[in-house]
Amino acid sequence: MPPPSQPDRVLARRRIIGARIRAARTDAGLTQEALAEAVGIDHKTVHRIEYAVSDPTLGVLLALADALRVPLADLVRA
Repeated sequence: MPPPSQPDRVLARRRIIGARIRAARTDAGLTQEALAEAVGIDHKTVHRIEYAVSDPTLGVLLALADALRVPLADLVRA
């Protein structure tokens, strides 16, 4: 059975968060592979998060913010 679809507002927020992560990564001069290695996840996972294909856990968001040297709030603020 396919997972339940999420409301459009959730998908829109996920896209915004992914774009902020992508911007912070490029500002830091990191590739998806380098960021993934720093966080301990697969580079495909970084891609999926940046392009709003998957929802990162809080632990992954914290690790991403730490690796990017930005406050978590900067990535997820409304």
